[in-house]
Amino acid sequence: MNWKKLKRVFCPDDNYDWMKTHASNPVPYIIDEEKGIVRIFFSCRNINNRSSVAFVDVDFNDDFKILRIADEPVLKAGDPGYFDDDGVSVSWVIPVNGKFYLYYLGWNLRVNVPWLNTIGLAISDTIDGPFEKYQKVPILDRSNEDPFTVSYPCVIFDNGIYRMWYGSNLGWGKEQDQMAHVIKYAESKDGINWNRTNEVHIPFVHKGEYALSKPCVVKFPDGYKMWYSYRASEQSDRYRIGMAVSDDGYKWIRKDNEAGIDVSEEGWDSLSIEYPNVFRLNNKLYLLYNGNEYGKTGFGIAQLI
Repeated sequence: MNWKKLKRVFCPDDNYDWMKTHASNPVPYIIDEEKGIVRIFFSCRNINNRSSVAFVDVDFNDDFKILRIADEPVLKAGDPGYFDDDGVSVSWVIPVNGKFYLYYLGWNLRVNVPWLNTIGLAISDTIDGPFEKYQKVPILDRSNEDPFTVSYPCVIFDNGIYRMWYGSNLGWGKEQDQMAHVIKYAESKDGINWNRTNEVHIPFVHKGEYALSKPCVVKFPDGYKMWYSYRASEQSDRYRIGMAVSDDGYKWIRKDNEAGIDVSEEGWDSLSIEYPNVFRLNNKLYLLYNGNEYGKTGFGIAQLI
C-alpha cells in the first residue's frame, strides 16, 4: 500500500477553555457522501490536560475545508471518583439500531502506575448529540483476562455480531515502556455486553517494542486489514503506523513494512505518526492520523494511491 499525505486538517489553537490543545484519535463519520461532508470526532485537552470529545465538520470536496467546529464538548470527563474523571478519549463511533454509539476511554491517573484506562459507552439519538453516558461504570472493565487496563476499541458489525479489537496491558510499572500493551479481541450481540477471547491477536515483533494501540479494522472482499500504532522498533522509540492482514479477523499477520506511510522529513508529523483511522468515501480510501506529541499538532489526512 502507498498513502499520499494531503493536508494537516485541523489543530486546536486555544479555541475554548476546554479545547486549548490537541486533536487526538480522529474518528470519522460520513454525514453526506455525495457532498463529501465528514464529521471527524477527536479528543482535545484543557489547560490541565483533561480531555473532552469534540468534532469538526470537513468538506472533502473543497480541499478539506473546516465547515464547523463544535462549540461545546459532545462528551465530558466524569465527576471525581468515576472511571473517567481525569478525561475521556474518543475511540469509535458506529450506528446501532437507529442510535449512535460512541465508544471511549475513561482516564484515571494513578500513583504506583501512570494511569488506568477502561472503556465506556455514550449513546445519542442523532449524530449531533448530545451523547449520554450509558452507565456510570465501564462497559469493558478490568477482569481476570485484562487485569491492568483496557483501551481504544475498534467496533464493527460483521456477520450478525459486533466485533471489537481493543488494547490490553500484559504488565505495568512506573514507566510507560513497562506497559506491554497488545491488541486483543471480544464479541457481542448488542454492542454492550462483551465476551473476550483472552488471546493476544497482534503480538510484538520489533526489538524493544512495548505498545500497540488504537486498532482500526476494515473488511475488504479478500479479507480484513488492521492499522494501528506501534512503539518502539529498531528504527525509532516513537510511534509509527503498522498494518496487519487476516482472512477471518482472528488470526493476523503483521506487515508493518507494507503500511505505506511514515513520518515526514520536517514539520508537524516529522517525529512520530500514530492513531490511524481508515475509511472509504466516494470509492476512495482515506487515512486520518496524528503526528507529533500524540495529537498536540493536530490531525492530517492521507489518500491511498
